[in-house]
Amino acid sequence: MSSLSDLQSRLDEASAAYEEFASRGLKLDITRGKPAPAQLDLAADLLTTVSGDDVFTPSGVDTRNYGGAEGLIELREIFAPLLKVPAAQLLAGGNASLTFMTQALTFALLHGTAVDDRPWGLGPHKLLCPVPGYDRHFTLAESLGFELLSIPMDDEGPDVAAAQRLAEDPAVKGMWIVPMYSNPTGITITDRRARELAQMPAAAPDFTLLWDNAYALHHLREDHPDNLDILSLCAEAGHPERAWIFASTSKVTHAGAGVSFFAGGPATVDWMTANLGKVSIGPDKINQLRHLRFFTDSAGVEAHMRKHAEIIAPKFDAVLTALDEGLGSDDLASWTSPEGGYFITLTTMDGIADRVVKLAAEAGVKLTPAGATHPYGLDPNNSIIRIAPTMPTLDEVELAAQGLVACVRLASFEKLMAG
Repeated sequence: MSSLSDLQSRLDEASAAYEEFASRGLKLDITRGKPAPAQLDLAADLLTTVSGDDVFTPSGVDTRNYGGAEGLIELREIFAPLLKVPAAQLLAGGNASLTFMTQALTFALLHGTAVDDRPWGLGPHKLLCPVPGYDRHFTLAESLGFELLSIPMDDEGPDVAAAQRLAEDPAVKGMWIVPMYSNPTGITITDRRARELAQMPAAAPDFTLLWDNAYALHHLREDHPDNLDILSLCAEAGHPERAWIFASTSKVTHAGAGVSFFAGGPATVDWMTANLGKVSIGPDKINQLRHLRFFTDSAGVEAHMRKHAEIIAPKFDAVLTALDEGLGSDDLASWTSPEGGYFITLTTMDGIADRVVKLAAEAGVKLTPAGATHPYGLDPNNSIIRIAPTMPTLDEVELAAQGLVACVRLASFEKLMAG
């Protein structure tokens, strides 16, 4: 253990480094996983693929008119193999998968599901939330009246034993999961863990895996894991309707003008389509036609995503290099090294994540609030910080990472000095 005088010396060094960084008067933001302008530029041609009266799909659908709640079949055929679902069980909607999530959960609360027509909202309703996890999932579910129950994650995915214990309560209706490059840790669920979730006993007959493939296409490296066919795993386990799959092109083309997707077992897709038909007369098929013509086929999507990786992989590398150089020689923090997705997770000493975020804000580096990765914004260890390096320029990411390191070092030595 370091002596008190040594700790004081290192605290003084950390304080001086922090003050030097803060004196630069920077304004940097690594809070949310937004695509950078250069990524949005990749899809500029999307805006010119439909013009004049050239508005018909290959199968003859007039995209200007009502109808087609299921979305354009040709576009669904492009994304079906990428998402490992049959095209007939894939729906295409508007720009936000969050909307599909809201609709599916609301329909279940009001009308029950394809498996059990008893409305979830008639009694207590709870959802399992792997942590660290996706803040938008937690916020949405809380707004709909769900009680959120945290379960831990490890390198293979959610803790199935913990999930199974909680699912003995029939009020537990499902579980959130980001299976590929989880937000915020970057973990990809293993085949073994996915099978366990598909087979897991649950008291609720319609226990549901809310399977959000938000980052399924966002590989940073040429060698990458493949998407799992969760629908087949669930069907083999005797739960063909257990998984509701969500995805979108929000970080693939234009975030404000993408296409969202919903998939499930055959009965679930029928249930979703029937409910959608009561609240909408069809999605924006012109925008879906734009995407169809822009990508042409599945290979076109994969080629496009390699261009994304060329832009953002260096930013991830810059953060990881800064963390390694600035913190690697001390036992002050740990961090993930994801192979895809949009985030890096930094784990500090217990009790100082909020202090790091405060120091960073005062030094001109805006971070996601501490606790955002947990239900109700409460991280019991106050140690998790989500880093989103995609939106700023590479130079800005490098500076922000340097500032983050300075903040972690200062907050860590403050804690060590306080005993």
